Amino acid sequence: MTFHTLNELIAEGVRGRYILVRSDLNVPLDGSTVTDDGRIKASLPVLGKLTDAGARVLVTAHLGRPKGAPEEKYSLQPAVARLAELAAFKVSLAQDTVGSSAKELAASLQDGEVLVLENVRFDARETSKDGAERGAFADELVALTGPNGAYVDDAFGAVHRKHASVFDVATRLPSYQGDLVHTEVEVLRKLTADTQRPYVVVLGGSKVSDKLAVIDNLIGKADTILVGGGMLFTFLAAEGHSVAGSLLEEDQIPVVQDYLKRAAGAGTEFIVPTDVIVASKFAADADYETVPADGIEGSSFGSQGIGLDIGPDSAAAFADRIKDAKTVFWNGPMGVFEFEAFSGGTRAVAKALTEADAFTVVGGGDSAAAVRTLGFADDQFGHISTGGGASLEYLEGKELPGLSVLDR
Repeated sequence: MTFHTLNELIAEGVRGRYILVRSDLNVPLDGSTVTDDGRIKASLPVLGKLTDAGARVLVTAHLGRPKGAPEEKYSLQPAVARLAELAAFKVSLAQDTVGSSAKELAASLQDGEVLVLENVRFDARETSKDGAERGAFADELVALTGPNGAYVDDAFGAVHRKHASVFDVATRLPSYQGDLVHTEVEVLRKLTADTQRPYVVVLGGSKVSDKLAVIDNLIGKADTILVGGGMLFTFLAAEGHSVAGSLLEEDQIPVVQDYLKRAAGAGTEFIVPTDVIVASKFAADADYETVPADGIEGSSFGSQGIGLDIGPDSAAAFADRIKDAKTVFWNGPMGVFEFEAFSGGTRAVAKALTEADAFTVVGGGDSAAAVRTLGFADDQFGHISTGGGASLEYLEGKELPGLSVLDR
């Protein structure tokens, strides 16, 4: 794919023009407090470039999964308040998306200012499967830009969605690739073409079913796949081991068994933990102990034991593989990192990435939140992706709708 870039748009001249930007402000909240502002910070460079060039910037974004109508807990207000704190330009928030507030504030917007429209998912047409409904919403968004508007997609975390603010507006306005999307695509190209080897993929998270397609596509491409998180227990079950009360997707056992068989003949090695930290319950203060991966039911907690992290031997083995790699892609925590007692595996993987002489990519919101929660800085990694779902679908070989309409 080749794209028109943000720099091309700015070179054409944007002073006084309305530029509609799709940003990613879908940040985690504790009530009205932003707990991880990584995506907000990532959105600043493009908005800064446009405001410095004199554009009147309209921002669309979503937060959470409202059901097509306004819900206070999903308002963009906390995210926009944090954006305003960080920005060197004026930022305001409309009280609706395409209603009277949006129209009035857009009409009064001055050169170099930013107006964020309220959560686009407050309008059911944003996510509609009916193209005509999405198109009608897109037309109203586009109308806010006047006769000389343009569109910039800078929300990589949404490019795998065929939504009005991502897909349909790009078919109605001159469309450009934002710097954040450009960087993400270039990173993913390094993971799928001319990849430096050894290529190690670290997969975690709760469910193996969330990763099936990417695992399938990586067999024969990755040299090593390290398996952690809740999904590891389905792998252990596929190898014939009891996992007691740990998370298990029984219906995926045959699929995993097939993957293990195929990988053996395709040059990809799966490494499943040899030890596991088992707890008495899912809680920060639970009693716990480390047991062999094939002896989970033999722990002090018997059939009630719950695996909540990879063990120290496995963490060390994973770290060794990562440090020997030249390319590493990591998606998903190794355990319940939010609980200190079960954060060791995730911490070990993160530390190994920072020490590896390799191109390292942290993909997925949970992984990004984990490294920040555990005290690592973004610049200690080669790249921290803002779009976990989009990254996985790209690695699965799927077409991403938001990119397809930018393709020139």
